[in-house]
Amino acid sequence: MNRAVQPFGDASGVAESHSVQHLSFRVRQASYALPIDLVREIIEYGEITTVPMMPSFIHGVINLRGNVVPVLDLAARFGFELTVPGKRTCIVIIELSLDDQQQRIGLVVDAVDAVLDITPGEVEPPPPFGAGIRTDFILGMARREQTFTIILDMRRVLSLDDIRQLSLAAGQGG
Repeated sequence: MNRAVQPFGDASGVAESHSVQHLSFRVRQASYALPIDLVREIIEYGEITTVPMMPSFIHGVINLRGNVVPVLDLAARFGFELTVPGKRTCIVIIELSLDDQQQRIGLVVDAVDAVLDITPGEVEPPPPFGAGIRTDFILGMARREQTFTIILDMRRVLSLDDIRQLSLAAGQGG
């Protein structure tokens, strides 16, 4: 069942008490999450084919069961150094609907943590500054005990220019 995720506080009449499942993961010691509906699978970090002339945050492409999937390094996209793969480094494969087509994109993360049920009441608006990444990348901040999990707005993280670059990378990788 494909359904649009309306995560928090929208005017569609979605009851405020309904929780939305999110995949939580870490990038540079910070905790992030994205709606589980976007996630297709989580794979081990493996061989990535570099594609020339791409922005630094685009690692390259992988062969996923015969399909070319572009891979984006979230740490680099957020302005940090490129990820140095460790034991828990993995690639989260997400799928977004772009220009009426489904586009699979791999996201390099330091570690996947858990699936969280997040209710709208647990979500604060993005801070005006201080989260370490651009505030337009943040959909909201979910309160988790003494800390926050940053809920990413993947459409902002992947701007239209980024999508064109990723499509180009996928085209060159095949």
